[in-house]
Amino acid sequence: MGLIKEKEMEIPVIDFSELDGENRTKTMSLLDHACDKWGFFMVDNHGIDKELMDKVKQLINSHYEEHLKEKFYQSEMVKALSEGKTSDADWESTFFVWHKPTSNISKVSNISDELIKTMDEYVSQLHKFAERLSKLMCENLGLPREHIVNAFSGIEGPVFGTKVAKYPECPHPELIRGLREHTDAGGIILLLQDDQVPGLEFLKDGKWVPIPPSKNNTIFVNTGDQVEILSNGRYKSVVHRVMTMKQGSRLSIATFYNPAGDAIISPAQEMLYPSGYRFQDYLKLYSTTKFGDKGSRFNTMKKMENGDSV
Repeated sequence: MGLIKEKEMEIPVIDFSELDGENRTKTMSLLDHACDKWGFFMVDNHGIDKELMDKVKQLINSHYEEHLKEKFYQSEMVKALSEGKTSDADWESTFFVWHKPTSNISKVSNISDELIKTMDEYVSQLHKFAERLSKLMCENLGLPREHIVNAFSGIEGPVFGTKVAKYPECPHPELIRGLREHTDAGGIILLLQDDQVPGLEFLKDGKWVPIPPSKNNTIFVNTGDQVEILSNGRYKSVVHRVMTMKQGSRLSIATFYNPAGDAIISPAQEMLYPSGYRFQDYLKLYSTTKFGDKGSRFNTMKKMENGDSV
């Protein structure tokens, strides 16, 4: 695990190459700590082709320059800002792509065949990484490895989609955010971001932590609201925002591993405390298990709650 020190905050970096060797237990513990105490972290040696990642960034930057930049700077929001007016808006130029269960990438306006092909190759590799990460998170939570995959699956499986965003240079960064403060609605977010221009910030312990540009194509990960619910609050979603910059246009390619629209979401039973029992029944169990593990005691109470014989 490496550490990036930024204004006295050390952002966890998980080295996935360590998961196949003697350091697996230590790396799993570091991953659990990052999910539990931070809600965001970086992943290196993730197995995704880094030349392919570079190509995705280059083609999307070209697409923005050719088809989106002029339109953005002619927008009403930009005109209003030039007059010193602020509004409930975000200083971003975006488009969305759905990959699974059904792709709509070919319907994106003015998208090139080369960008479609490159994006599809990248997303195919990223999807495998997302499912691997979800299984590791389940393992750390004490859940069956497929729990998140199954919980996110509707009739056609989990949803995989990407928000592509550029945060253009802004003449008045003090008046507007690139993206206002929010948590992510979905599951696991996998960010391929700019390697030069900063702007992303996450809230931790009451302080805004600047996320530095991603060198060497690390993947930046954060957990969304649905993971917080599935884990019964153990892995929380974290408030974050994007600041505007006077110099430099920041690229963000955020891919979401989300539940299907028809997926039924609830906390995993294994993560719930026992409930609905009489205190005297707990005391009776406690009298014979006082010096044992409380987790086993809680599980016994849950079985009693469900009417199982113990």
